[in-house]
Amino acid sequence: MCLIESKNLSKSFTRGSHTFFAVKDCNLKVNEGDFVHIIGRSGSGKSTLLNLLSGLLAPTEGQVLYEGKNINDFSDEEISRARNEFIGFVPQMLGTIPNLSVLENVSLPYYLFKKEESSYERAAMLLDMMGIFHLKDDFPKNLSGGELKRVLIARSMINKPKVLILDEPTSDLDSHTTSEIMDLFKKINGQGTALVIVTHELDILKYGDVLYEMEDGNLTKKRGIK
Repeated sequence: MCLIESKNLSKSFTRGSHTFFAVKDCNLKVNEGDFVHIIGRSGSGKSTLLNLLSGLLAPTEGQVLYEGKNINDFSDEEISRARNEFIGFVPQMLGTIPNLSVLENVSLPYYLFKKEESSYERAAMLLDMMGIFHLKDDFPKNLSGGELKRVLIARSMINKPKVLILDEPTSDLDSHTTSEIMDLFKKINGQGTALVIVTHELDILKYGDVLYEMEDGNLTKKRGIK
């Protein structure tokens, strides 16, 4: 089943009198079980594409479909709920809330829409899977970069999303931590969650099964098994 699809997706911006396309006529499919990598130089449009796929930006042209439904037709509440529950998004910049504990940061998306059950058991399980359960009562300022990345990944998974979208999740990590994080992603993918990862690091491409390359806003599929 196709979980996310972009059709002729474009996004333009205007600076002064100049209009340019950061993303131009992009077509992409993410099926159940896919592990997708998107590579490309800085400024090629990768982060803009992820923001479009996540519903954080509205396209200038084209469509983004979640299980066949055009998210441009969603209300603000519907797109917020889809972003909260259908996908898990980990941005390039670390986005923890400093006055919340690790456990509270991970649990936060759970409470954005009313639920009766407690988030504690799932948040604790995710922190344990990430190898940082012992940090549950600590605050972000006390954590290393690799530990913060694990917190963000756990937070993105709290509502059991069908797709994880990650922007440079291993940037600024040493090789050992990068391997640990990528092994975690492979485990998550093996449990049924599709992944879309933007990266500059060619040595991690071995973990994925679908590869796209972005250049000057254009997306080209280079490798795929589906």
